[in-house]
Parts: sequence; C-alpha cells; structure tokens
Amino acid sequence: MDQFLQHLVNAMVLGGAYALLGIGLTLIFGIMNVVNFTHGALYTFGAYAMYIASVSLGLNFFLALPVAIVAGLALGALIEILLLRPLRGADIDTTMLVMIGAGIILQSSTLWTFGGVAKAIPNPFPDAPIAFLGVSISWIRLFVLVAAAALIVGAYAMINGTRLGRAMRATFQDADTAALMGVNVKVIYTATFALGSSLAAAAGALLGPVYVVFPQMGDLAAVKAFAIVILGGLGSIAGATIGGFVLALAEEFGAGYISSGYRDAMGFLIIIAVLLAKPTGLFARAERVG
Repeated sequence: MDQFLQHLVNAMVLGGAYALLGIGLTLIFGIMNVVNFTHGALYTFGAYAMYIASVSLGLNFFLALPVAIVAGLALGALIEILLLRPLRGADIDTTMLVMIGAGIILQSSTLWTFGGVAKAIPNPFPDAPIAFLGVSISWIRLFVLVAAAALIVGAYAMINGTRLGRAMRATFQDADTAALMGVNVKVIYTATFALGSSLAAAAGALLGPVYVVFPQMGDLAAVKAFAIVILGGLGSIAGATIGGFVLALAEEFGAGYISSGYRDAMGFLIIIAVLLAKPTGLFARAERVG
C-alpha cells in the first residue's frame, strides 16, 4: 500500500505539469484551429527563463516563476503577431510548416545560446522530504503540485468568469459572428496564443528545478502534450486536464509495477487503447472550450 500511495503522489505532481501543457495546446487549437508545433520549444523556454531569472539575474525563486511565465506569455504573443497573423486565412499546410520551422529555430537558438550541457536550477526548499503514511515527497515537488493546481484553477476562472474568457468562447463558437458583435478577433487570437504559450512555459519553469534543463527537453514534452490533447478530446480543456493526470498515472504505475524502461511507452499504449474505443477522445463534446 505504501508503494501504491508513493506512486500516486508522484503521478499527481507530474500530472499537474502535464495538464498545463495539455490545456495550453488545446486552448490554441480549440480557438485558433492552429496546431502549435512550438509548444515543446515554449516549454523549454520557460525552463531556461526560470534559470536565467533565478541564477543569472539572482531573483528570488518565487519571483522568478512569474517572471518566466510572463516571458512565455510575451514570446507567445510575439509568435502570433509576427508569424500567425500574416498567415490568417492561409491553408493549414503552410501554417503547419511555418510553426514547425519556428519550433526548430527556437530550439536551435537555445542550443546556440546555452550550449548542450544540462543546467540545474537551485531551489530554496530543504532537502529532507515530507513523510506521512509511509509516503515521502520532496518540498519542491509539493510546491510544483500546488503551483500547477493554482495555475489550472486560474486558467479555468479566466476562461469561464472574465470578459476576455467570454470573448474567447464566443470566438471559438463562431469567429465571424463574434466580430460582428464587437469582439476584436485579432486581439483574441493573440491573447489565446499568448495564454497557451505561458502555460507551456509555466510547466517548464515548474519542472526545471525538479529535474535539469537542457535544449532538447521540450521534444518529449511536446509529444506528450499532443497525446494528452488527443486523449482528452481536441479542444476540451477539461479533457486536457484529466488527460494529463491519466497519462501521468499510466507512466508512474507502469514504471513502478512493470518496468521503468517502458515508462513513456505505457502512457501511449493507454492512448492507443482509448482511441481504438473512442476516436474522438474521452471528453470531446460539441462546445469544447470551457
């Protein structure tokens, strides 16, 4: 039972970060109908922004986190304005190629700037873990879980309880009608891509101190983000949230009870099984954003 609870706690920590990745990706797809191939690079960007803010600039760890998230927000807005806005109305193949190219450029720029050596982000928490009911969890992992939960709740509150969120949902349902009702669709697209990018950067900034930071860290994260979105149902924020935790549970328990060598494969086996039974994903619905 102790081993089961330990795996469950570990999965909850990882699932929070996975959910942030999935929400950001599905938000962009649901409203903008854009497959964001820069998502993994934005995840990496968030981790390096955390490193720069806390190590290079010497900011307090708790201040460095919102700085990294805001940096991801700004980069996402810049990508939308410079790359996606001129392509509005272009065919999907052109947009996909541009986004793939942007992702490669971002990753190559990171490698050129920081080199290929992994970097560690120090944290202010004590090394001794918290122990209860035979389960131990480090302070930094507990912080990641709490911070990820707060960001998920904040994203839901913004989308469902603010004027910007209502404009986003209206744009998702019918962009032309929303524009006729006074919604500035260009601003909504920029805000949507920026918000989705900031959530990806937040996931990187949270997991960077837990593991290490390196230029290729976003490759597998991007694949998992797409898997989460497909698992939960394209465009469903609730589905992306639950899908993130489902993937983390599959990985953690698969690694714990079968083999750690199959950790990444276990989650994708679950996804294949789900898609064979329900190709639209577990939580797809008519109104997918919200």
